[in-house]
Amino acid sequence: MEAPKLPPTAYEPKPGEPYVPLTHGQNLPEFTVKAGVSGILLGMLFGAANTYLGLKAGLTISTSIPVAVLTVVAFRALSAVGARHSVLEANMSQTIGSASSSVASGVLFTIPALFMWELAPAWGQITLLAMCGGLVGVLAMIPLRRYLIVREHGKLPYPEGMACAEVLVAAEGGGRQARPVFLGIAVGMLFKLLTDGFKLVASKFELALVYKAKLSISVSPALVGVGYILGLRVATVMVAGGALSALVIIPAINLWGSGLDAPFYPETEKLIRDMSASDIWNRYVRYIGAGAVASAGIITLIRSIPTMIESFRLGVRQLGAGAEAARERTDHDLSFRTVLVVVAVIVLVLALVPGILGFIDSFVVRGLAALLVAVFAFFFVTVSSRIVGLVGVTSNPTSGMTIATLLGTSLIFYALGWTDLYGKATALMVGTGVCIAASIAGDCSQDLKTGFVLGATPRSQQIGELVGVLTSAGVVCAVVMLLHESVEGGLGGPELPAPQGVLMQLVIDGVLGGNLPWNLIFIGAGLAAVVAILRLPSLAFAVGLYLPLYTMAAVFLGGLLRHLLTRKQPAEVAERRRERGVLIGSGLVGGAGLTGVLLALWVALRGGQKITGIGLDLPAVAEQAIALVTIAAILFVIARIATRTK
Repeated sequence: MEAPKLPPTAYEPKPGEPYVPLTHGQNLPEFTVKAGVSGILLGMLFGAANTYLGLKAGLTISTSIPVAVLTVVAFRALSAVGARHSVLEANMSQTIGSASSSVASGVLFTIPALFMWELAPAWGQITLLAMCGGLVGVLAMIPLRRYLIVREHGKLPYPEGMACAEVLVAAEGGGRQARPVFLGIAVGMLFKLLTDGFKLVASKFELALVYKAKLSISVSPALVGVGYILGLRVATVMVAGGALSALVIIPAINLWGSGLDAPFYPETEKLIRDMSASDIWNRYVRYIGAGAVASAGIITLIRSIPTMIESFRLGVRQLGAGAEAARERTDHDLSFRTVLVVVAVIVLVLALVPGILGFIDSFVVRGLAALLVAVFAFFFVTVSSRIVGLVGVTSNPTSGMTIATLLGTSLIFYALGWTDLYGKATALMVGTGVCIAASIAGDCSQDLKTGFVLGATPRSQQIGELVGVLTSAGVVCAVVMLLHESVEGGLGGPELPAPQGVLMQLVIDGVLGGNLPWNLIFIGAGLAAVVAILRLPSLAFAVGLYLPLYTMAAVFLGGLLRHLLTRKQPAEVAERRRERGVLIGSGLVGGAGLTGVLLALWVALRGGQKITGIGLDLPAVAEQAIALVTIAAILFVIARIATRTK
């Protein structure tokens, strides 16, 4: 029997005719215990892995496709004992599970700044905030579904949503395509244990050059996997930023400052000629990179203004339409009244419960902060839901939206005189709630698109999204706190630089504290503006400029490998290698991330005693040679799996 396929109208609807979902007329199980439990467990799994990746590299991956694949595999295993499943059950599982990546993104972009300010948030405090932000994001997107998903079908492609639908439909014909994910997880875990567990391999390959320039590449299967997912163009732009900072800016600062007889601000103790390359990066290049990321985020946001205005206008118009009675199961949403009541309750909770929105025990401060969360979230949920329909979740300018929120909130707080450390923390937590809301709205939109073409019940999916938020928030926040306590240097240190969190900290400090080296910030902003003028991805370049070169070099190797494996190949072969490689990359991220979390848990159980590994005492040359060979081995394994024909 021929395997089921999405109809052509899933991509190009016929003018004037409503789209008929794949499962139209069938009575299939959907929101079952099996779907709920598998989605919750997979969401926790990938939420933990994405948390580690985000703290290390400043980015996360969309988990919809790997969660969907693993769901199908789990269901097929259960079918061996007589259990049956439907494509709508699998879709429900991935809907619940994929919410974790959006919660992780929002938490990682902001919460690390609290630890860098040496404010120790309680697990319950940040978990409740993450839950509130996620719930607001899902609920605020619901009134937009009929317009963005249904009426704009064929105009807004929602790429991840359609890709996930294809995976779920294809998986109905066989679970063989899940093998790359499992192989990727195994490879990721193996190499992570070699580098950070047993410490048999150095974590990066380094080659010192002149004037404190240094060529370096991370021995990280997760970062190589991310590069394969992103592709060569974006990976090249990112590594260009890293190369500029490591091979040009650091040597230039070293040469320029070698004749200075006094420390140069913001450094107050060391002379530039006495500083190492990492010192120069930390005291100067970091601010240049922060300026570039902030500028690129704002540029991306400005370019989206026409779409934002149109989306906001249409979203307000749809609020009234959202109350219309639905006639078909596939048009049943949570009622508009329910949405309004729950959002109102959440805002009241934020305003009335001390501690969720910062450390100031004042109803006035909490009330204003809660109101700002509601206003900014409503606006940016509308923006995010439409933008991801055009460019996808991975290109959603969430950083720019968060920066805009923090700037607006910080300016209001500055005018009111709330400029102390607790005022900064409250402004940050407003940004956290809005960032999570905007991020989860993008994921919810993609999931509802998948459900629309398959024939899922929107109300069930919306409830599933809410369940995913509530069950993954605690895990993500626990992993953040665990990693901060167990990893050398904590959040913001060399192992887990938490770049987005540092950036948000700098934004708030700059507005409320007035203690930024603005000359360095403006240099970074100018570099991002030049890249934008050249019509290159300015945000990708800025992230590369901000992060150490060894991080971006590993990402570049992954993108280059994908290019080499797919170029000059027949279209069918190239697409198969791309798909298998993306699944491998997702598995590598999952395996390495989960191993990193397990190692951190091991440190915590040992009372904070760091992992020393086997303790091989090898010459530096031998360590670097082993690291280089290990990088080559990672690339070979990925290529071997991606090019398999069976």
